[in-house]
Amino acid sequence: MAQEIKDTTSGKGRLKQLWNGPHRGFFRYALVATVLAALYILVFSHDNIFRWIGARRELSRQQAEIEYYTKENAKLDLRIQRLANEKDTLEEFARETFRFAAPGDDVFLTE
Repeated sequence: MAQEIKDTTSGKGRLKQLWNGPHRGFFRYALVATVLAALYILVFSHDNIFRWIGARRELSRQQAEIEYYTKENAKLDLRIQRLANEKDTLEEFARETFRFAAPGDDVFLTE
């Protein structure tokens, strides 16, 4: 009386039953249509996977660039602060940049 009930809800058993079952034509048609639709969306559409990858690379590059310029701005802010507050730093900057000299200094220009 005890009948053995076969478990067809497992992954492979269920797929095998659908592939070879009475509705196999519809299942195969639906599978092919789904694969073709996914292929079109991922590869051939305007917003495809290659654009996503390219956009991700561009985003990473721009984030690195933002980080670089943020650090550069911090360095420049520190330099501005030093030039505004320290007389020696300002004098050194003027001498190096504009070739200023104090009265009585000997100036040698080399190029």
